[in-house]
Formats: sequence, C-alpha cells, structure tokens
Amino acid sequence: MLKIAVDFDGTIVENRYPAIGKPMLFAFETLKELQKRGFVLILWTFRAGKELDEAVEFCRSNGIEFYAVNKSYPEEVFDGEISRKIDADIFIDDRNIGGFPGWSEVWQMLFPEDRNVLKERQAVARLKRPSLLKRLLTRKK
Repeated sequence: MLKIAVDFDGTIVENRYPAIGKPMLFAFETLKELQKRGFVLILWTFRAGKELDEAVEFCRSNGIEFYAVNKSYPEEVFDGEISRKIDADIFIDDRNIGGFPGWSEVWQMLFPEDRNVLKERQAVARLKRPSLLKRLLTRKK
C-alpha cells in the first residue's frame, strides 16, 4: 500500500511549536481511516528530542501509531551516509504550495469517488422519500 508522510505542526495540530496545538479538524479521524484502509503512515516533522517524543505520544494518545518517525522504515538509522529525504508516496504538510487545505480536502483528493458515492446515496434517498403531496395527504391527525 502507499506510504504517506505526515507533518505534525500545522498539519495534525495547529502550529504552536514548541508547544502542541489543538488537533486540526478531522485530523485523527482521517488518519485512523487511512490506516484502516491499509495506508502506511510516517510522521515527518521538524521536531526532535523531547518535542518529538511529546508529538509521538500525543498522536498515540489520540489513536495513531506511526509505522516510522522521521525515517523511511523503523530500523533506519540516519548516519549522514544516506539522504535525509524519506521514501514516501504522498506528503501531507502545511508547507505545500498553497498551504494545508484541511483534512476534508485531503480526503477528497485521495478518494474523489467517495464524493460521488455520497451524492448517489443522497439521490437514492430523495427518490425513496414520498412526494410532498403524498406526505401532506397522509398526514396523521
């Protein structure tokens, strides 16, 4: 499955570095659903040391356990001989061109078919609902 590298400050939480900001709307719900669908999540952040440990624990306490943190795979050791750039298929970061669009928009970018499914369900529900005239005539007294 695809590997997604996710930034912390300004993406998972509001940017209050070095403090931890409030969770961004739908951040943890989206990340949990991505994991359920088989995506591999990597935390890719500027944080290091104590601040990094706090971010990892904050995510863990909100139900997200990352495959790796600031590296491509758990066993990787950064020794200066390898590139600092990690191996990921998708990067979600507030420093993207145009900034962070929000987790709802990220979801729609990753799963545009979900928008169509929702519209289809709404249309079917409208078709199954009795007409206004029928509802008025069959009103309970």
